[in-house]
Amino acid sequence: MAVYQMPAYPVGTDVMGSAQNVRKIIHVDMDAFYASVEQRDNPELRGLPLAVGGSAARGVVAAASYEARVFGVHSAMPSVTAKRKCPDLIFVPPRFDVYKVVSQQIREIFAEYTPLIEPVSLDEAYLDVTENLKGMEIATEIALEIRAKIKAVTGLNASAGISYNKFLAKMASDLNKPNGQAVITPKNGPGFVEALPVKKFHGVGPATAERMKQHGIETGLDLKSKSLAFLQQHFGKSGPYFYGIARGIDERQVRPDRIRKSVGAEDTFVEDIDDLDRAKADLRPLAEKVWRYCEAHDIMGKTVTVKIKYSDFSPATRSQTVSGAVSGIDQMLEIAEYLLASVFPFKRPVRLLGITLSSLNTEESGQEPQLALGL
Repeated sequence: MAVYQMPAYPVGTDVMGSAQNVRKIIHVDMDAFYASVEQRDNPELRGLPLAVGGSAARGVVAAASYEARVFGVHSAMPSVTAKRKCPDLIFVPPRFDVYKVVSQQIREIFAEYTPLIEPVSLDEAYLDVTENLKGMEIATEIALEIRAKIKAVTGLNASAGISYNKFLAKMASDLNKPNGQAVITPKNGPGFVEALPVKKFHGVGPATAERMKQHGIETGLDLKSKSLAFLQQHFGKSGPYFYGIARGIDERQVRPDRIRKSVGAEDTFVEDIDDLDRAKADLRPLAEKVWRYCEAHDIMGKTVTVKIKYSDFSPATRSQTVSGAVSGIDQMLEIAEYLLASVFPFKRPVRLLGITLSSLNTEESGQEPQLALGL
C-alpha cells in the first residue's frame, strides 16, 4: 500500500493559498498532556513510563506518557492490562484542577490569534485563523508561534496540523507527533486521503473499519469509489460524512459557542455480545470516561441514559433522572447497570453500548457532545 509522504515547505511559504474560499484551520493537540504535566511538575518521573489513572483492578488509564506508549499502553486501557504490558509502569492519580489551569493558559494563547476556538477537550482545539487578530497570512507561521508560546508559558510541547478543513487538520496534527506540525494543502488533500488506510481516519474505530473491510473498503480510494447511497445504506447517518471526507471535503465550521447538553461515550464491539455480565463490564470504562470529563470540567448532571444498538441496528434507550445531581461514578454506574438489566434478556445480540449524563448544571461552550473512546 502506498504511503503518503508530506512535501517539505520552507517556513514562510503560504502553502494554503490565498483564495477567498479556502479556510485556514489549525488543530492543536498537546503531547501526552496529563502525563506531561505530571512529568513537568515532578522531575523524578521524567523519562519513565507513566500512566495517569487508577492502578486498582478495575481502574482505567486516562493518559500515558510516550515512554509508556512504547510498550503499547494507551488511554482507555484497563490498568491491569497496562501493567501487564509494562511491569515498571508508574501510576499517578489525575489532578484535574491543575490540568484545567494549564488548559486555560493555553486557551488564552489561542485567543491572541482568533476568537474562533472550538475546544475538543482540555488538551486539544480547532482554530480558524482564516481571518486572524494578528493579520498574519501564513497559517504555518501562526501554528509555529502558538506552539512556541505554549512551550514558553507552560513548559509543555504541542503538535499542530494545518489544513483547509477540520478533518484534515486533525489528521495532519498526528503526522509529526510529538512536538511537530504538518500541513495538508488543498492540492494534496485528496491524494492524502486516497492513500490513507480507513482505519487511521479520525472517526473510524476498529469495528467500523472491520465493517468497511467486509465491503472491500480498506483505503480512502476504496471509500471514494462507493456511492453516497451505498454508504448511507451500510453506515447510516455517517454515510454522508464518509462520502465527503473520502474526497477531502469537510464543511463543518469551527464553532466556539456550541452549548453542551450532555456528556457521553459509546463503544461499538468487534463482536456482538448477548451476556449481561459482559455488557455490564463493558459499561464501566464508558462510565469512567464520562465521569473523568465531568470532573475535569466541573460538570454535574441528573439524568443517566443507556444507549443500546442491536445487531440489526435497531436502537433502544433507557433513562433515569435523580432528584439531585449524580453523586459520583459509583452511582452513575449503578443506575446504568439497572437500566441495562431492564432490557435483559436482549432481543438480539448487542453491537453497541453507550452511556450519557445529561440535565447538566452548566452551559459550557465546547465541542461535539459525544466523546469518542476510539475502541
